[in-house]
Amino acid sequence: MRLVFAGPVIEWRGPAPYYFVVVPDEESADIREVAAMATYGWGVVPVAARIGGTSFETSLFPKDGGYLLPLKKAVRTPQGLAAGDDVAVEMTVLLGT
Repeated sequence: MRLVFAGPVIEWRGPAPYYFVVVPDEESADIREVAAMATYGWGVVPVAARIGGTSFETSLFPKDGGYLLPLKKAVRTPQGLAAGDDVAVEMTVLLGT
């Protein structure tokens, strides 16, 4: 399943700051339809994503009926991303991994 969307970068402050892109409601609903085939536990869903010229693999975190796409520093820095930015994302849900 391939998705293209834009969403805001948010910061979650726990023991260390974490950054995520909020997956919009419509795309989150599409992901929920295939999540059981993709998840390897705890509701996380493996994905391959691309933001600008940076490609990476990670797992979506379920949150309040939607999903959050984690953004490591190795993704944020080359793209100049910070909390509050809107970012365009190309993403593929990795089924059966």
